Amino acid sequence: MFTGIIEAVGTIQAINITGQGARLVISSGLLDMSDVKLGDSIATNGICLTVVAFDSSTYSADVSNETLQRTGFVDYQTGQSVNLEKAMLPTTRFGGHMVSGHVDAVVAITSIEHNGNSLEYWLEMPSALAPYIAEKGSITIDGTSLTVNSVTDDKFRLTIVPHTNAQTIIAQYKAGTKVNLEVDLIARYIERLLTKKDASSAEHHSSGVTHELLARSGFMK
Repeated sequence: MFTGIIEAVGTIQAINITGQGARLVISSGLLDMSDVKLGDSIATNGICLTVVAFDSSTYSADVSNETLQRTGFVDYQTGQSVNLEKAMLPTTRFGGHMVSGHVDAVVAITSIEHNGNSLEYWLEMPSALAPYIAEKGSITIDGTSLTVNSVTDDKFRLTIVPHTNAQTIIAQYKAGTKVNLEVDLIARYIERLLTKKDASSAEHHSSGVTHELLARSGFMK
């Protein structure tokens, strides 16, 4: 689990693609590697990756074909910058929101506009994910926890302040850049609970068996 607060910007040092997926070697930049162990999770552009090898300045991780197909990794190249965040600890200050590191979609930035000292980014909103993207709600873009400031039928807007622009790879974005998107985890679970409840209610109603019927038939007092 992560918070979406980027700790460092790293660089893809190598990408070795095989029939089973790929192995990445990431230069960790200013990320503190002193407490990293084999098997630890590091969010790399918002994708939860497991460390399979490391030293003081790099780590390696395997990426499955499924991850390659469902994230921006399929188009990544050696030398590309990536946002990095180590998995949160129970004592971590929770500055962002709950981020799983499981990408829901790859979307494109449609436009970038200046607004004072901030930048307004408009991004595509896939119709399947629209129910989870709400004004003033949380969203994750390439691992960065951000606030949605407005929503239309097919787009949403993010306001990026100078600090976020300087501490992440967002400054490298331009119109047409594709990014990894993860919607709010809590919104997904709420929808699942409501859908399950509605389905159970419908099944119960269609069977014709109700509390009143059971009581009239002597099964309940």
